[in-house]
Amino acid sequence: QVVLVESGGGLVQPGGSLRLSCAASGRSFSEYAMGWFRQAPGKEREFLSAMSADSSSTIYVESVKGRFTTTKDNAKNTVYLQMNRLKPEDTAVYYCAQRTTTGLGVTTAQYQYWGQGTQVTVSS
Repeated sequence: QVVLVESGGGLVQPGGSLRLSCAASGRSFSEYAMGWFRQAPGKEREFLSAMSADSSSTIYVESVKGRFTTTKDNAKNTVYLQMNRLKPEDTAVYYCAQRTTTGLGVTTAQYQYWGQGTQVTVSS
């Protein structure tokens, strides 16, 4: 059974930074692609970033490109989302997800395992 646990959310002022972590357990972490999504109240879950299993490819949605960075530490079975220059519109519950294959995925349907989410609030 795969378990993903996000942490690192919180309240931050506009322009600030946060680093989210997603710790995975249950199977070999390095063999599967990972992704980050977010969901704001009343909105659909939105794709943010995906990283291939071997970390050779990473993609971002245009709205976070240049501000958010996804990295992975296979030794710690953890993927990170570094978020800089945060804006109020970044306020949402952030989720990490894992595929059952190695390649990138950009839709929720392409991910089989999900964390419980962590709240990020950007407000002054």
